Amino acid sequence: FDSNPELENNLKEKGKDELLKLVEETTDINLYFIRQSHPRGLGDAVLTAKSFIGDEPFVVMLGDDLMADETPLTKQLIDRYNTTGESTLAVMKVPHEQVSEYGVIAPEKEVEDGLHQVNSFVEKPKPEDAPSDLAIIGRYLLTPEIFEALENTAPGKGNEIQLTDAIDSLNKRQHVYAHEFKGKRYDIGSKIGFLTTNIEYGLNHPQT
Repeated sequence: FDSNPELENNLKEKGKDELLKLVEETTDINLYFIRQSHPRGLGDAVLTAKSFIGDEPFVVMLGDDLMADETPLTKQLIDRYNTTGESTLAVMKVPHEQVSEYGVIAPEKEVEDGLHQVNSFVEKPKPEDAPSDLAIIGRYLLTPEIFEALENTAPGKGNEIQLTDAIDSLNKRQHVYAHEFKGKRYDIGSKIGFLTTNIEYGLNHPQT
């Protein structure tokens, strides 16, 4: 994401203006990196960003989930936050036999079309114990109060600090909403998901 003068000059000399424009678009982005020193879970990873985020709402975007819709999912969550002023995370219906791979919500009521008030959040339940088929997918809009919840969350599944557990704790003090995503989700965290995504994106490319 940094400037690469040698590459840029090479593209200029060869008249590859479209590629040059693409390279230059990524050079003016401000990026800050915080390293999680040990694999202590997603909750711990989010907690490492506390000093950077401060007292602001923020978005968590997991890189192994790609979402496709007319309105980007992150924008959908921001729109929900602008209405509720509360933490809102994305959920999506998954096959019941797969719920043990996700955090799952126990919905209390649907306050608007696709917006659920949540009774509780459960990390990777067995299918027979799952309160719903609405699984948490890789987009969260969280208020800074989540940091206090994370600091007081004991290690859970896998002896890791689970973000789902902290969200469930936060939900006992202030509403945390679940926004049901109706678009297309690509899970590239598995080999078959990665392969399927590449094939589908490739088939939709204008050069195909």
